[in-house]
Amino acid sequence: MRIAVLTGGGDVPGLNPAIKALVNRAVDNGYEVLGIRRGWAGLLEYNLDDGADNSRHVAKLDKESVRRIDRTGGTFLHTSRTNPANVRADKLPPFLSAEGKNSSGTVDCTDHVLKVIAKLGIDCLVPIGGDDTLSYGVRMHHEGVRVIAIPKTMDNDVYGTDYCIGFSTAVTRSVEFIHNLRTSAGSHERLAIVELFGRNSGETSLIAAYLAGADRSLISEVPFDIDKLARMIMEDKRANPSNYAILTVSEGAHPVEGHPLEAGEADAYGHRKLGGIGKEIGDALGRITSAGIIYQQVAYLMRSGAPDSLDLMVAANYAQMAMGLIERGESGRLVCLQRGVYSDVPIATISQGKKQVNVPELYDIDTYRPRIRHVFGMPMFLT
Repeated sequence: MRIAVLTGGGDVPGLNPAIKALVNRAVDNGYEVLGIRRGWAGLLEYNLDDGADNSRHVAKLDKESVRRIDRTGGTFLHTSRTNPANVRADKLPPFLSAEGKNSSGTVDCTDHVLKVIAKLGIDCLVPIGGDDTLSYGVRMHHEGVRVIAIPKTMDNDVYGTDYCIGFSTAVTRSVEFIHNLRTSAGSHERLAIVELFGRNSGETSLIAAYLAGADRSLISEVPFDIDKLARMIMEDKRANPSNYAILTVSEGAHPVEGHPLEAGEADAYGHRKLGGIGKEIGDALGRITSAGIIYQQVAYLMRSGAPDSLDLMVAANYAQMAMGLIERGESGRLVCLQRGVYSDVPIATISQGKKQVNVPELYDIDTYRPRIRHVFGMPMFLT
């Protein structure tokens, strides 16, 4: 049995512990493990020509190579946002032809990826990623490749699971930074705008605001009115003995009759970069209220550093579950947590919907605040 593991998309704390747990159990079973480097790019850029050096793309993993990786964040296999089904012709590896280029100027290189998988003798592929990375895992499953997937994303927005590796650490970091920012906001009597990652789901902003006691929270799912927000945040500021207020903002938040703030070219999955909406909101609040503004984009600090204990546990357990499915001969499965119980679902589940905040249950659209009145029967992270 030869297993291949890869990590794609944004890095999160917990990836290395998952890889280590997977490798250790596989080796104990007498399996071989290959690490595909830089996500799907490792398979796309693998040169099938005789004598080609592919050491940059694939590495054999054993207990010694993963012995200490769980002590740090990120992924020692590296990552990318490569989508082999949608490669720009000018980004093709030099040994691949642009034949088959479609009207959008991209090429589907899946046939090449399938040949690489066959060449490497991969019996089962374990992609660890968010909905974009795992969407190509669905494609591989449909192409007949044996796939067992592990969900990770700091936004916690993979459909089909209540929890993704990286979310707990991201929330922990966010709460810590919000509390730390209170000292400057209070000292200078300002409005503090804290922008957090969250493209389609505002869960990070919502949960961080709930746990840190932020005054208001803007989420991706609910458009905001800047004048209404200005009135409320100034009421919060005046009601605070230290004369400051804190607002959390999802990077995907947008005004009424507006759109998320995007920049740059779309990536291989059709997404443009988000970021900067917090500054626009801060500038607007400054003009409307004349209050001093502190704008803090937490961004990559949310996903940097070692995982917290929950992400360590979930990462290790997801890896154990994946290995259990492999040992039983399963294919096309996504390991998951549902209402606090470890489980698995068909990998195609990720494309059956969009996971977002349960607004009627968890958010007050009139006051831009978390509204959590009952939690009986709900998952631990209220997803």
